[in-house]
Amino acid sequence: MNALSANAAISGGRAQLVTFRRQSLKEARWRVLWIAIVFAVVAVAALLRIAYLGLADHGPVRTSLEEALLPPRGEITDRNGVPLARAFSAYALWFNPQAMGDDGAPLVKSPQEVAARLKAIFPEIDEIEVAERLASGKAGYLRRRVLPEDANKVQAIGELALEMPRENDRHYPQGRLAAHALGYINSDGQGQVGMEQVLYDQLSDPLTRGEAVPLALDVRVQGALEDELGRGMLAVNAIGAAGIVLDVDTGEVVAMASLPEFDPNAVTKDDLMQSEAAAARGENAPVFNRVTNQVYELGSTFKPLTFAAALDAGIIGDFAERWDATPVQVGRTIIDDMKPKGETLNVAEAMMYSSNTVTARITDELGEERLRRTLMDLGMHERPYIELPARGMPIWRNDRWGRVTSMTVGYGHGIAVTPLHLASSYAAMVNGGIWRPATMHKLAPQDVPRGRRVFKASTSAQMRQLLRMTALYGTGTFADADGYRVGGKTGSAEKPTRGGYRRTALISTFAAAFPMDRPRYVVVAMLDEPRGTVASSFQRTAGWTAAPIVGRLVPRIGPLLGVRPDNNRDVDLTDLKRLVPEDH
Repeated sequence: MNALSANAAISGGRAQLVTFRRQSLKEARWRVLWIAIVFAVVAVAALLRIAYLGLADHGPVRTSLEEALLPPRGEITDRNGVPLARAFSAYALWFNPQAMGDDGAPLVKSPQEVAARLKAIFPEIDEIEVAERLASGKAGYLRRRVLPEDANKVQAIGELALEMPRENDRHYPQGRLAAHALGYINSDGQGQVGMEQVLYDQLSDPLTRGEAVPLALDVRVQGALEDELGRGMLAVNAIGAAGIVLDVDTGEVVAMASLPEFDPNAVTKDDLMQSEAAAARGENAPVFNRVTNQVYELGSTFKPLTFAAALDAGIIGDFAERWDATPVQVGRTIIDDMKPKGETLNVAEAMMYSSNTVTARITDELGEERLRRTLMDLGMHERPYIELPARGMPIWRNDRWGRVTSMTVGYGHGIAVTPLHLASSYAAMVNGGIWRPATMHKLAPQDVPRGRRVFKASTSAQMRQLLRMTALYGTGTFADADGYRVGGKTGSAEKPTRGGYRRTALISTFAAAFPMDRPRYVVVAMLDEPRGTVASSFQRTAGWTAAPIVGRLVPRIGPLLGVRPDNNRDVDLTDLKRLVPEDH
């Protein structure tokens, strides 16, 4: 009995053990199943997250080391590799009203107190406007382009809602220098106004943005031009100024300046918009480029172009020939000289003394069609040839001019063009007669355009003589830089208004080239509404205001451009000196 009981107990234990094992195995399988389900759910969630990031474009933008090493936007340099515009990492000041959660005020301090603290860091901001934006509770940028040291000061305010995200920004190492040529990048990352706009695709494309784009500009020449223009503008209280240095053989713009300028690192509303007060004074917004976008009647600087056309046509044969210099009357219109120099003048005297009457008679013999054709060949009837987007349309009559208009156009009235038009035309007049378009790009020798012939080579040589004589003995003597053989022509034109001209407002211009025995560069300096001051001996005309700018500029830039002073070389004026009165 005892044996049977023992056997039964053993069998029961075995049965319990088998049942226990089966339950354990079943539980283990369920555990493995649940773990597999959890892993599957996690994997699916991860895949969904990856897919979401991919579709929402929140994943990494760069996918290769090569692309990661590229700047977000390409660099712009001058012709010698000096950086003019480059990308860099910066901070922005962003107001996030949800930084402390949905409940409660977004700021610990009052909006007025926070705005005052920000004003202490950024003096140029509008404290009242910032306080209103903070009080509104709307998210948005309070400021772009914040320096690291200023970012630390903002963090010290202790407001979580003031966030400092890192962003790619654009920096102009030379500050205001060449601002109109470069342009700027707006808050949306778009290029505006200058070469930033022109080169936007090239500077943004991953295939090209790794290589800097060299411009024709030379920062050394640019700095000298802006400095001398600024000095000249302040000396005579002008409302604006413009200047350009152009390579006569290639059309490359070595320097271009428009004053007042703006800072592309910190463009403001006042830079972009013309205020009512400024409009009433005839002043443009600082971002406006006077060199390429504003058209002016440039006065007597047109006379050499008229003389060149007359030389080509055979109207002028001998510089010694005397022309009637008495007032010209056509109907009710009377053309006279501001300072008459006698009843007759030879060609050299007419140029030196800037005679309207002789120029009008030469133009009359030349005829409207030949003058019009010459000016059209120089591009005076259309927007200036250059890459910049801001290009002014000349005031040019497409219908028949008539006799009086032809005469006035011959000495620079009744037609309005940009200073760039004038510079390109002078380049053609002194370089042997070939017109080429201006360019902001640095050109390799093989890329220089062939251009088109406008004047005969012999005409160009004769015009170099006349322009040199004007700088030596005529109205441009203040531009004659010792040893640099400068030649040029003054132009002083009253600004037009409704029904006539403003006698109290002048555009004073000096257009020059140097060295005249082998011209390399054209220089144009223009002042908008200069006033007679002590610095100009109380004169407003170009010979006293614009010509001195060129006279100071050329010695500064000549050596930088490979042109050194040489008093042993000059244009051969042997045959012309006898035409100049001894008292000239």
